[in-house]
Amino acid sequence: MGLDRYHIAILGELQRDARLSNAELSARIGLSTAPTWRRVRWLEEQGFITGYRAEIDRRKVGLGVLAFVRVDADRNNGASTKPLEDAIRAQPEVISCHYISGAGTFELQVLATDLDAFSRFTIDVLLNLPNVKDVHTSFSLGEVKAGALTPLAHLDHKAVAQLK
Repeated sequence: MGLDRYHIAILGELQRDARLSNAELSARIGLSTAPTWRRVRWLEEQGFITGYRAEIDRRKVGLGVLAFVRVDADRNNGASTKPLEDAIRAQPEVISCHYISGAGTFELQVLATDLDAFSRFTIDVLLNLPNVKDVHTSFSLGEVKAGALTPLAHLDHKAVAQLK
């Protein structure tokens, strides 16, 4: 993997605050600015850092409904699910999509302004996507934890071992 303790520290700090200047980041990880900048660029180029974005409170922008939708495909093979994958990616209301084990093919997280809007989205869009057999929905009644940082503690042990 090629990560050392500075890479791990950079990942941790940028997860907590992606708006840090290079000088602030350097001070926090205990490395001068030039090597810090080179390491950040390397992490981006290698795909460890995939982007920077603002976290938005969905309720403040009028998206009061968060639904978890299991989509059952009619056929589960590459040729059949590819058009469905492409159609799901094209829906801005779908904020995440995962292949799942067990019952169903995909698990989606869908945002909507209210239950009526979600119902229209399900009937007009989801049920009409290619290869969809059925959908099953559960609604979030409240968030306990969201927008969590990616855990990095398992990397610390490897980085310490690398330095020895």
